[in-house]
Amino acid sequence: MPAANGSMAPLLTVESLMVRYPPRHFGGTRAAVTALDGVSFSVLAGTTLALVGASGSGKSTLALCLACLGRPTAGKILLEGRELTALTESQLRAVRPKIQLVFQDPSGSLNPRLTALEIVTEPFEVQGRFTEAERYERAGALFERVGLSLDMGPRAASEFSGGQRQRLAIARALALEPRLLILDEALSALDASVQAQIANLLLDLQRASGLTYVFITHDLAMAARLGDEIAVLERGRIVERGAPGDVLDQPAHVAMRALMAAAPRWNAPTKDQAGE
Repeated sequence: MPAANGSMAPLLTVESLMVRYPPRHFGGTRAAVTALDGVSFSVLAGTTLALVGASGSGKSTLALCLACLGRPTAGKILLEGRELTALTESQLRAVRPKIQLVFQDPSGSLNPRLTALEIVTEPFEVQGRFTEAERYERAGALFERVGLSLDMGPRAASEFSGGQRQRLAIARALALEPRLLILDEALSALDASVQAQIANLLLDLQRASGLTYVFITHDLAMAARLGDEIAVLERGRIVERGAPGDVLDQPAHVAMRALMAAAPRWNAPTKDQAGE
């Protein structure tokens, strides 16, 4: 399993990441807020870090920072050894295609004025890549990769089911051949059977393309299913991290024990046990 090979250089490294929001004085007074407080971790290429935590623990703030859509107050984010936090906005535009973010509700990120096929070809147009014929050819291949029929291309995303919209969002995220996919509660709005289908799709894509995932979730069963490692975020800090079997079988921190106490009973295999 790749995560066990300590000689490999990490694809993603986060060092002492801090995000602080200043106090507000208009419309009432709010004290300064620390959303992330010295977060550090690394993720090897081709593996998945499952990041779990209660609401308000800082998971979505971290996702935006990793996707270069939010600026940390301090600390470093390195992708393939390149420090992203030191880059200018124009330099970040060249990096963002390598890091894609898939949200919980794809409806908010899929342009309602575009057809499904246009949604998938849009990243090519924004980046000025390929001819029109090449764009549609590549979009067709992406539809096939995520289990959608190209016959669905002329439809609006609003005509798709929740699972189909998430497949469409994943196809668009893959268009520019990213190295890192950040999945921010990407399965939580789906029913159990569709969750399982999308989870299997993500595992198939990872095996075929060597994708690296940061999988942000409150679902411990899915964290076990997809994660090579689990990290527990509590009040902006990673308080526990390890192999899914270790973290879930013998949780060391009170935050993880609280998450497990609040979760429904489950017996999903870990990624190791499933032979992934």
